[in-house]
Amino acid sequence: MSEENKNAVQDPMAVTKKDKGLVLTILVVMVIICGMAIIGFLSIKQGPDTIQGQGDATEIRISGKLPGRITELYVEEGQEVKAGDTLVHIHSSLADARMEQAQAMENAAKATDRKVDAGTRSQIISAAKDLWVQAQAASEITRKTYDRMENLFSKGVVSEQKRDEASAAYKAAKAAEAAAKSQYELAVAGPQREDKEAAAAMVNVAKGGVSEVGAILEDQYLTAPCDGTITVIYPNVSELVALGAPIMTLQKNDHWAVFNMRENLIGDLKEGEKIKVFIPALDRHETMKIFYIKDLGTYANWQATKSTGDYDARTFQVKARPEKKIENFRPGMSVIYEGVEK
Repeated sequence: MSEENKNAVQDPMAVTKKDKGLVLTILVVMVIICGMAIIGFLSIKQGPDTIQGQGDATEIRISGKLPGRITELYVEEGQEVKAGDTLVHIHSSLADARMEQAQAMENAAKATDRKVDAGTRSQIISAAKDLWVQAQAASEITRKTYDRMENLFSKGVVSEQKRDEASAAYKAAKAAEAAAKSQYELAVAGPQREDKEAAAAMVNVAKGGVSEVGAILEDQYLTAPCDGTITVIYPNVSELVALGAPIMTLQKNDHWAVFNMRENLIGDLKEGEKIKVFIPALDRHETMKIFYIKDLGTYANWQATKSTGDYDARTFQVKARPEKKIENFRPGMSVIYEGVEK
């Protein structure tokens, strides 16, 4: 047996004292570490809450009233455009056919209106006059015949029946003369005022049809409503688009920053107030002016722990616009709220 083993067997109390010393040392170290942790925790001061927002901009979806096929795209994604620049050409054979139909109906209505305005043709007036003259001659002959029959009847030469037949023929001839005269006067007077108004109204209806189709065809060439950047183009050339379907998205050059703040962090912020912000991507401090403050509704409430006596806080959306254009500032960039400008 070795000398150490002999000493351990001979003096077991020595081993127990060594273990107690090790345990005591560990306890002392743990107490020191816990004390340092408590001191560090108490000495740390909580900094202010960081309010982070992001850049945003107005996006306009370009669409039209003309369903058809994309024949040409004049812009690309990421391209800067000016107001009035042509963006896309849409062709619709159906709309072209409707325009031809509407124009044909307009021409027909105009022709009818011109005919009504021109009045009755001279040939018709002349024919009506001839018929009236003939009716006058026939009436005069039957009158004379009736007068002779009346004289002969009074002398007892002819029977009463013959006299009545002559009277009936004379009355019929007078009625025919009156009808012929009326026809002649109508031909001379021309169409009635109502006919003229109806013909003019039909012309206006036809013009309205042409204008309607023309308004639709105006959208075969869509233009930019304002300055901006084309961010997304949805269809490709030769694809069909439906009525009102978005064709591309135009992002306006009106960038701003948007923040979602708890109501206890808003304080006395109000519209028109200037705030300081920091844009990490550009490493720039800028000044912006608040132009919009509105709560986001109950779905965006910050739920508090009621046992601590706290309360639920509503979330407000705050929008601020740069006082001057910030180069390279893009929607989606982080923006840090630093406080109200003093």
